[in-house]
Amino acid sequence: MKKQAEVSDVLHAGRRRALKTVTAGAAAVAFPFVWTPSRAASKRIVVRDDGGIYSKAYGAVYYRPFTEKTGIQVVSAQANAEPTAQIKSMVETGAYTWDMAKISQPAVLTLTAGPKQYLEKHGLGADPTIAKIPKQYMSDYAVGTNVYTTVLAYRTDAFKGRKAPTSWADMWNVKDFPGRRGLRKFPFDTVEEALLASGVPVSQVYPCNLDKAFASLDKIAKHVDVWWTTGAQVEQMLASGEVDMIATWVSRAQSAIANGAPVQIVWDQNIWSCDNWAILKGTPNADACREFIKFASDPKRQAALMEYFPAGLTQPEAFNYVKPEQAKSSPSFPANMKTALHIDPKYWLDNQSVALERFNRWVLS
Repeated sequence: MKKQAEVSDVLHAGRRRALKTVTAGAAAVAFPFVWTPSRAASKRIVVRDDGGIYSKAYGAVYYRPFTEKTGIQVVSAQANAEPTAQIKSMVETGAYTWDMAKISQPAVLTLTAGPKQYLEKHGLGADPTIAKIPKQYMSDYAVGTNVYTTVLAYRTDAFKGRKAPTSWADMWNVKDFPGRRGLRKFPFDTVEEALLASGVPVSQVYPCNLDKAFASLDKIAKHVDVWWTTGAQVEQMLASGEVDMIATWVSRAQSAIANGAPVQIVWDQNIWSCDNWAILKGTPNADACREFIKFASDPKRQAALMEYFPAGLTQPEAFNYVKPEQAKSSPSFPANMKTALHIDPKYWLDNQSVALERFNRWVLS
């Protein structure tokens, strides 16, 4: 699925760059620290997150306050790629470098859809705080903590005095919206964009009609100036004006805006998924992880993340504690979600190999 090694790596890399500089930090893992099931539960949990400034923001809002309240130390373990293979290895060997991880819905499905489950059922559905999180952000094995999304972004100076694009259909409309374009060199998101551009309603995107998607891509291919592969590349191009419009993870567009680039985000038909707190199967510290998840799911605490980066809040009540103008930059702000497409992890779990092979052949043709 989308969050296997290559895909998840770039998605998380994109979101990390959106964060503002903060001074508060979480403890870093300076050396390997491994637990086995035979060892007693400790007053310490290790949480895999995206690293960098992301970890520092979580340290300020979640990790340190949780330790102060409970006495349970939280250690931030950083991994650039979404680590489904690492989690499987830890569970299979019983050597736990981490107790829990922040991972996407597709990754959760990858770790729980087979004959063996690699995540613990959290059992928190009846908790009053967790119960307020909408079902679209939840599963038996994971609790949603942050919504991320792919959007169309454009340089406002490139469209000064003329109509700017407002949809994927406009991105594909080279006659009425001339300009330099960028698309991601990968089928995930790009296939959905192609279908939406061809007029497929959001409700009918899945299961993806690959024939229709590639026919749509055929129409735009020769007009794509850059097929990008990394979030850093997108941010640089938006900042320099190398492209006029581009499909991008919203965090990269937001980072470019924060750094002064004249960039506008089109939220219509954005393509979203969700990161989750998930507990590794068999960790002796599962109960401490459950306490942390409840703590981190508090609406007021979630809202505090908006002071550090445009978080995709999963607690609807959290928006009651966020400044109105600030709230509009959140991927999960109700107006931004109104016409959004929720990525179907089951579709991509079942079809990733076929789609990737076909896309790679198409790119080379």
